[in-house]
Amino acid sequence: MKKLINKPEDFVKETMEGIIAAYGDKVKLLDGDYRILLSNYGAREGKVGIVTAGGSGHLPVFLGYVGQGLLDGCTVGNVFASPAAAKMADMIRACDKGSGVLVLFGNYGGDRMNFELACETVDMEDDIQTKMVLVKDDVASAPKAEADRRRGVAGMVYAFKIAGAKADNGGNLEEVAQAAQHALDNIRTMGVALSSCIVPQVGEPTFSIADDEIEIGMGIHGEPGLEVCKMMNADQVAEILLDKITEDMPLKAGDEVSVMVNGLGATPLEEQFIVYRRIHQMLKEQGISVYMPHIGEYATSMEMAGLSLTIMKLDEELKGLLGQVARSPFYTNYNK
Repeated sequence: MKKLINKPEDFVKETMEGIIAAYGDKVKLLDGDYRILLSNYGAREGKVGIVTAGGSGHLPVFLGYVGQGLLDGCTVGNVFASPAAAKMADMIRACDKGSGVLVLFGNYGGDRMNFELACETVDMEDDIQTKMVLVKDDVASAPKAEADRRRGVAGMVYAFKIAGAKADNGGNLEEVAQAAQHALDNIRTMGVALSSCIVPQVGEPTFSIADDEIEIGMGIHGEPGLEVCKMMNADQVAEILLDKITEDMPLKAGDEVSVMVNGLGATPLEEQFIVYRRIHQMLKEQGISVYMPHIGEYATSMEMAGLSLTIMKLDEELKGLLGQVARSPFYTNYNK
């Protein structure tokens, strides 16, 4: 294992210390606890809080979207591991401004179990109202008829953005939750992996894939995909990903979408743009327009090579919320 770390057991703590050293004007720790990151932009009393949580190893997800017009807080676990329910409860308390808190996170068993316990705790002990919305955008992880089993991947970034804008606009807890769910109902993601990642405390690749192979539908923790194929070129990858998504969420001429090509940690930005180029061509040929494309690393898996494609089908409401200004150390939108 070659990594620029000190002790594997200090990986998360020292990552958080580095983030605070770099961006301490924008984000802060709750009472010095490196597991709980809060926005330093300030939120008005009465604004609905929005929080998430998840394992480390996916920067900028999850904590990279704590900021203005996005999330108010994030609880951080060990690499690919859920944080504790008690830490989640502390974060919810810190992010409540009197109007309740939206709990918005990926559909993973440990996160779901711990957030359910945290929400029950703050309800009983602090009378804080919460609503939970799960991200389930990975079309490879379950068939459409079993969509509730799907994992949450890069599409959660769009959900954070939409919910954050709705909360900034004064939406109540029910309205913010509905906006997040409305976005997720129109979001699909599919990824491909070219190589594995290495969890620092494990010290060896999570899975193996031959140099001349590519795995379609691989999850961001190394969960098995749909199939392993011989390596293909960028246009072929783009076509497979878009076809899989539009089989699940059909698009038609006149539709407008936002497209995210997301690098998983070790794919050069140039290669991501080559894939986006083909996605854009295919959508244009079908009479579908693209608004605010996102190309870059938005949800990674340590140093995994590969990428994911996310499509969000837009309507007037979603387009307006997506275009509102948001600021965080890892995501800034000056579109409006």
